[in-house]
Amino acid sequence: MLSTVQTLPFLLAAVLLTASPGPDNLMVLGMGISRGRRQGMAFGLGCALGCLSHTALAVLGVSALVAASPLAFGALRWLGGAYLIWLGVQALRSRGGPLGGGAEAPQASLAGLFAKGLFANAINPKVVLFFLSFLPQFVVPAQGQVSLQLGLLGLLFTAQAALLFGMLGFFAGAVGTWLARRPAAGLWLDRAAGLVFLGLGLRLVVMR
Repeated sequence: MLSTVQTLPFLLAAVLLTASPGPDNLMVLGMGISRGRRQGMAFGLGCALGCLSHTALAVLGVSALVAASPLAFGALRWLGGAYLIWLGVQALRSRGGPLGGGAEAPQASLAGLFAKGLFANAINPKVVLFFLSFLPQFVVPAQGQVSLQLGLLGLLFTAQAALLFGMLGFFAGAVGTWLARRPAAGLWLDRAAGLVFLGLGLRLVVMR
């Protein structure tokens, strides 16, 4: 099982990273603004549940590395740290994301929008790489049951993403208006996410 020391920092980082402007939440926001609340929520829930496929890959891949070689697991964490640092630098250099998205999309059923979000997230190689970099640093091999720890962390990430994306789709109109009037808000969210990426990445690189 996960300890409080693992869970609280993980959830804090996950919520901040999910809330920062990115392709998924900007698409959810655009879908909600242009198509309506239910459509935005359906697409957002699909995007969130797509994380389950990445969780499964992380559980299988990282667990295999731990079983095969602690040195390989250490190398994965180091490479993951370098990747997170790179993401942090990119986020700090960002000028914020546009609020566009979805206005010209053809009409689709709620199930179709859900499937579209699920598929778009599940096949995104950048999300796969992110999960392989992000989840392992919150694993404590000394506690044992590495697969269970990874699975629970992935489920926590998926749950908070579903909640945030669902709320974003529901309140898309109000959120879009607020952000349009405050363009600096998205920029500062990027900055905050960038600092989180850098901190987590540096932690992995210097960890022994």
